[in-house]
Amino acid sequence: MTKTIQLNESRGKWLILSHAFNMDGRAASQTITDKIPFLIQQGITPIVVSAQTGTKDIFIEHHQVPAIAPSGLKFDMRHILRKYLRNPLSFKIVRGLFSLVLLPFYLLERTFIHLESQWSWFVMAYIKGAAMIRKHNPTIIYSTGGANSAHLAGFLLARRYHIPWIAELHDPMIHGEWRNSRMAYGWAKYLEQKICKHASAAWWFTEMALARASERNPDLGSKGHMIIPGVAAPDFQDAVYRKRERLHFAHCGSLAETRNLAVFIEALHGVLEKNPQYGNKVQIDIYSSKLDSVSREVLARFPLPGIVVEHGRLETDLTTGKSGRQQVLEAMRRSDVLLLLHGGDPFCEEYIPSKLFEYLWAKRPILGLIWRNAQLENILNERKHTVVNALDVADLQNKLLEIFNTWETSELPDNIKSNPFTVEDAVSKIVALTDNLTTQKESKRHGQH
Repeated sequence: MTKTIQLNESRGKWLILSHAFNMDGRAASQTITDKIPFLIQQGITPIVVSAQTGTKDIFIEHHQVPAIAPSGLKFDMRHILRKYLRNPLSFKIVRGLFSLVLLPFYLLERTFIHLESQWSWFVMAYIKGAAMIRKHNPTIIYSTGGANSAHLAGFLLARRYHIPWIAELHDPMIHGEWRNSRMAYGWAKYLEQKICKHASAAWWFTEMALARASERNPDLGSKGHMIIPGVAAPDFQDAVYRKRERLHFAHCGSLAETRNLAVFIEALHGVLEKNPQYGNKVQIDIYSSKLDSVSREVLARFPLPGIVVEHGRLETDLTTGKSGRQQVLEAMRRSDVLLLLHGGDPFCEEYIPSKLFEYLWAKRPILGLIWRNAQLENILNERKHTVVNALDVADLQNKLLEIFNTWETSELPDNIKSNPFTVEDAVSKIVALTDNLTTQKESKRHGQH
């Protein structure tokens, strides 16, 4: 939860629309939740409308509203139950009963509507947002992804109430390697056009994402920006790195068919075949996820017995009180090498994994498997981390052997040049973009009288 001290209200109130606000361990949550204390320091009073999936914030005004479509209700309920039902069996039973009740309506929705699960959240976000505008008269409407529906709510509210609207896009909304339905592509394209034409300012997290959105939407013009989000300095508590009996590679975050461990598994298998003395001296720790299907298939062909450990999604430890995110942060800090998986398709040219920003704070060596993203390569190279082409098994084997040799002869010390990106810097850039918007609005208003 966001713990803050309100300093002043010199920049007024901002209505923030974020589906994933205050969801433990979720990148789309972290990007906005970490900004709240710094927005307040800048004289902004945040009023947040989010889904019911996160924790209700008790330090700021925070309203949680549901989706209205069955797919959204299923998504919300899964995360809500995880918050309250720690027993796996109870979770499965209650979730199953809820899904059974929704099944006829869910099938009806999926017959006609092929969109992301959160598409319908904009309805209640708009209704609650309108009520907050009437009550608080905010100076800015700020919509932020993951869920694209937040941007639709932002657009509709800005159009109705004539309030400056700013939009933060986590990932490119559309791209060349589209794998979802044509309806979902049309929906995303429509929303991107609305953002580029009607938002007072919009920003993407990579230079290439901004460039391609600008090519598709000339209306964006000078309103488009690139702002790297960073994360607030994590609390690693007393976790420190010490060399252990095994060399620990850690991957923290989600895995999928498009972002998997296949190349790493094949490369490590090759290294161990030629250097069997390392076979009992290495471990791959998988946090916050299970192995994806592609990684499992490759692991069957290139077995690494006893090396891959799937820790999965960590829930709050009832003994220590540490959240899942806190446990992963401490594991990050203790690891020898942090694996940054980028993927291997054209989407990667416009995308930087959000986990990078926590990795940089951890100051442990990063091994980045990067595909055609000069900006990301520069970030890692400038900070003396290791970059490998995401599809180059031979080069990765050479880099792994170098890591093994360094670890065995000495250790892998902290990277003092890691130089993380700060949330404070990102917020300062956002505030600089918005400072003249309210002035312009007031000038127009006075000009009409």
